[in-house]
Amino acid sequence: MLKLAGPRAAVRQLEPSLVAGSGDDERQCAHTQTLEEGGVLCAASRSPGDEDQLYFSSTRAHLIKHPCKKNIALYLGRQIFFTRDNFKSSLLPLSIPASMKVGTPEVTSAHIADSVLLLVVNQKIYIYDYEANSWNASIGIEHPVSHVSGDNCCYSGHPFCVGYRFQKFAYERQAELVGSLGGIFYFHSLSQVGVLLIDQGKARFGYSEHPLNSSFGLPFDYNGTLDILITPGQKGILIFWFEKSLLVSRNSGQLVYPVHVKEGPNTLYSSISEANITIHSVAANQYELAVLTQENNLYYCSLGILSSSLIKFAGQNLWSQEAALMFTDVGRVEILTPLPDSVFPAFDFQKCPVNIQAVLMDPQLQVDVCKAELLQGEFDNKMYTIDMNSKLELTALMIPRPGMSLVPLVMVSNPHSLGLQAIIYEDGYTYDGNTKHRLNISLRQQHHWGRADPNFTSSIKRPTGSTITLDIANKEISCVDLKPLTALISVGCDQEKKIVIQNEISACHKGILDPVGLQDNYSYVIEKEAYDPNFQGQKASEDLVVDYQYQKLGCPHLVYYNTPWKPVVELWREGKFQEVIKAEFVLLEVHGLFTYTYSLTAQTALCRAQPQNWTTIMENPGNKGPFAWNRENYVSCHDPDNDAPLRWPNVPYQILGGPTANKVIFDQRNGIYVFYVSIVDPYYSYCHLETTFSVYVYGAFPLSIIPATVTIIPLMVAMLLSVWLAYAVPKLLHTEKGLRFKGFWIHPCRRCRKACACFRGRCRVHQGSPAWS
Repeated sequence: MLKLAGPRAAVRQLEPSLVAGSGDDERQCAHTQTLEEGGVLCAASRSPGDEDQLYFSSTRAHLIKHPCKKNIALYLGRQIFFTRDNFKSSLLPLSIPASMKVGTPEVTSAHIADSVLLLVVNQKIYIYDYEANSWNASIGIEHPVSHVSGDNCCYSGHPFCVGYRFQKFAYERQAELVGSLGGIFYFHSLSQVGVLLIDQGKARFGYSEHPLNSSFGLPFDYNGTLDILITPGQKGILIFWFEKSLLVSRNSGQLVYPVHVKEGPNTLYSSISEANITIHSVAANQYELAVLTQENNLYYCSLGILSSSLIKFAGQNLWSQEAALMFTDVGRVEILTPLPDSVFPAFDFQKCPVNIQAVLMDPQLQVDVCKAELLQGEFDNKMYTIDMNSKLELTALMIPRPGMSLVPLVMVSNPHSLGLQAIIYEDGYTYDGNTKHRLNISLRQQHHWGRADPNFTSSIKRPTGSTITLDIANKEISCVDLKPLTALISVGCDQEKKIVIQNEISACHKGILDPVGLQDNYSYVIEKEAYDPNFQGQKASEDLVVDYQYQKLGCPHLVYYNTPWKPVVELWREGKFQEVIKAEFVLLEVHGLFTYTYSLTAQTALCRAQPQNWTTIMENPGNKGPFAWNRENYVSCHDPDNDAPLRWPNVPYQILGGPTANKVIFDQRNGIYVFYVSIVDPYYSYCHLETTFSVYVYGAFPLSIIPATVTIIPLMVAMLLSVWLAYAVPKLLHTEKGLRFKGFWIHPCRRCRKACACFRGRCRVHQGSPAWS
């Protein structure tokens, strides 16, 4: 952005002129001009050949306001101006460096995305980062571009609102399309990409995702080239306009209808063309629409849930070819006109503010008084997340004027994804005696309400979004300050959720490991025969020394090697325990240890199809990294739609939890295992719930160094020989050879018996004789 240099700027107010309104302070056109006191413009010294001054292709001026940063706006006309202070300072026309080689510096479309401007210049997209004051050409877009569209999410820090990028879009039903392409839009309010199709004076929207991708929106008249304005707030409100047409859609193009025009209390026209007016500029915010015509008239209407008509304000000298409309706040409109400075190459902006509420008080307009005193809810302008199997409760307070009755209306922009139920009841009285009405709103994923046909609901596997709006039916146009209550609902991952492995009995608790030692640079060795760094179950070439991460893992859970085991996985949210997870999950030892298996096979797990395993996941080129098994690529072998044949029924079944009683069985090896765990059930949560934890396996006797065959074969021979001798010796003693053999051993035994008896007799004499004197 080009900035002014020199001493502190001064602001001077020029002669005011009258505009529509009531009250002198609201009927003045403020012409602000910021000059340099003795300074010069820093851009004045630049050579004209260094930059190309941009200009807008349309003869009508446009103004694009940043929906989140209220002071940032872009004016598109014969010159283009970018402001960061709501046009309070003098501005130089926006130029692009000549080094970008844009050719003809004509801008056909623009969009503000976070901290950058996206400009379509000579059929190419250029990006101006106004924070860094740098220009770049977009990458990857090879074809000519005419327009760019987008939306802004004003809820910072949430993944729903982070990032922007271009990606190639392929419409599945493109072969069926007839006519020309009028535009491509991403509707956050519907979680759909919308394609505008034009054919023979009619237009309609096609959509990218189920269930809207099977049909088109209703056709509407498309006369001329319509500019399409996506109003801020993700409510799905679209404004279609050109000189002789003004159309509105409140559901992202599914229904589009003309805006009625009201001129006086008794005159109502069904369209802009019937009213015979020519539109010059259009402005809209979340709640209101304003139109400036070439006939020097200003029109206004509210953008509530139900349709309303444009109301004509008293005519004043407002229009010029360079004039543009802008909402500065709810009920506050400014008509801006750039004026060249007579001395400097900068432009000042004439501002004509209009207070809508004050104008509507004019008795000539015969506007009804607002029937509501209060519409209040803590959820207004906030963002919430609803994960799978979760719900959200919202409350609002509504107070009517004395003697009036109100009918609340609650609407979601994406009913295919988000379902609601509302209950209203009386909740006491105000000090003035007015009845207070409390509204309780329950929100759940539409799929889980069980009230909608599956052909109506969005795919439950896909995260979506929706807005919820609470308004009053047939609300009077005078209720300018009583704006609808709106919240953005992300039907997706709840970032506050995490999983924790239950660790009631640890190796430290039993005294097997010392927590002090684990924190003191503790390390252990994994034998090369027990791990594979490539996770393929092959032996490594050398032992692995592992540094234990106590701060991350804590003390290992204690597991006996000979007992089938399954970790207990807990769900926590915002530091509070929620439940024990019963959904399907998978484990993988992070260092490649493969000295464990599973208690079930594909067959005993009653799989209908061949189950996935870590090998098949890692072999898939679309999965990056060894820990790529998650809810997005998991396919259950029990799914009736899974047609993978069961070719290897005896392979280990590597999925835990869910409908099976599968468990882990460790080999005869003591030591530490560090496991990665991932919840793969796609219907449990939109989050990638994953963590790492450690276990210590104990109780396994060391494996013998001597090969088993060396000990088992002699033992078996000895056992067989003993059995044979027990059978053969008694039988042999009754034969002639056996008697001779028996006689041979009798004589030595008798002599041995006599010797033993003599020895025993001497001992008895010795023991019984008196002591020697």
